[in-house]
Amino acid sequence: MDKKTLRQEIRNRKKAHSAEELAAQSELILQKLALHPAFQEAKRVMLYASLPDEVQTMAFIDEWKERKQIILPTVVGDDIVPVEVKAGSRMVEGDFHILEPDDKPYEGGFDLIVVPGMAFDREGHRLGRGKGYYDRFLAKYPEVKTIGICFDFQLLESIPTEPHDRLVEDVITL
Repeated sequence: MDKKTLRQEIRNRKKAHSAEELAAQSELILQKLALHPAFQEAKRVMLYASLPDEVQTMAFIDEWKERKQIILPTVVGDDIVPVEVKAGSRMVEGDFHILEPDDKPYEGGFDLIVVPGMAFDREGHRLGRGKGYYDRFLAKYPEVKTIGICFDFQLLESIPTEPHDRLVEDVITL
């Protein structure tokens, strides 16, 4: 199955689940993330502000932003630009209707990058939304630990890959 067809298949699978089911799964997935050694050891964590059909991260971000340095991606042109979430950060709707912190770019490093995806496989291959934002961003930080998070129906046996696709080191689901 090609990437375009696979993305549509995943969209259809998402539509088969209610918002309540996705929220309940999100909570369990994020509990697993919080217990992961890489998350527990990390001081500087890049998360993502979730879209309605992704693992719901906003409450998790609020929970952890006082205890860890939390950085979120913003989209500028064809690139991800990281911005730190601070107490009182104002969130605005950015490109693709994704909430982004309205602040200056973050210039530090990361201990962990948590990556969304349309689908993952157990080898760490990731299917994104097709624009390559995360592939380009992760290529800049090859030494940083990466974890993909997804709903159980997004974890597949295999994902079609291309040479520029970046792998994640671990995948957390139910």
